Amino acid sequence: MKILISGSSGFLGAGLIPHLESAGHRIFRLVRRSDEKSDTEILWDPGRGIEDPERLEGLDALIHLSGENIAALRWTDEKKRKIRESRVKSTQVLAQTLLGLSRPPRLFLGASAIGFYGHRGEEILTEKSASGSGFLAEVCRDWEAASESLRTKGLRVVHLRFGMILGDGGPLAKMLPPFRLGLGGVLGDGRQYMSWITMEDLLGAVDHVIKNDSLDGPVNFVSPHPVTNAEFTKTLGRLLKRPTLFGMPAAVARLLFGEVADEMLLASVRAVPERLEKSGFVFRYPGLEGALKAILG
Repeated sequence: MKILISGSSGFLGAGLIPHLESAGHRIFRLVRRSDEKSDTEILWDPGRGIEDPERLEGLDALIHLSGENIAALRWTDEKKRKIRESRVKSTQVLAQTLLGLSRPPRLFLGASAIGFYGHRGEEILTEKSASGSGFLAEVCRDWEAASESLRTKGLRVVHLRFGMILGDGGPLAKMLPPFRLGLGGVLGDGRQYMSWITMEDLLGAVDHVIKNDSLDGPVNFVSPHPVTNAEFTKTLGRLLKRPTLFGMPAAVARLLFGEVADEMLLASVRAVPERLEKSGFVFRYPGLEGALKAILG
């Protein structure tokens, strides 16, 4: 297959591209700038458009991963604008471009997130669950809606609702230094659920979605066994053989991080991969301990 990918330089893109290439796919990249003319790079401005849209004619799939990093000590109004526009506007730009092609890709895979569900406590969340409240939930709703027009052109549109991705880099890389120093601990009361997936299972799930035409619309990219923050903290500390005594009360988290605390650090999202499992996908690392052991070596 000929597959076009945006966000190729990010944590996920950097893992996905060599994986797809090793499977025999030819990969093209949407890039903002390039020092050399490459037949596999296509220039674009995520807020405006693609420089040579005709180069998208005849591609088999487009995987849209680009977006402003949501990680920040605090969200300013400008940061929130960038988070939203980098996702929603860029998706609208791509959708408008694809609608204008005579031979558009048959498949559009658009990144989204389990932030779609908002803070939901102990409620088990499947792809049938309604969206929640809050900034991230609103962004995810609009992000997914921005590509729905592609269905009028006959494209299969899949919304990849990612949980926390565990691998060599990403969120885990930021957690490890304090945990290795014995400074790790629970956030708030530790009862908030964390839905996660290993990079290895995520890559396998992307393959599965590409090959399985029955998967359309939202798909939760999470392991079958979400854990509480307290469970995650205890497991990581035990594997590193370090104490986990330095917790952060919710009030302190809100004082330090503002809205980020309630939207990310303290939010409970107990999402499960109902559609992946019903369609026959088998996780290599369904449980957290096995996943962390594999990653930590």
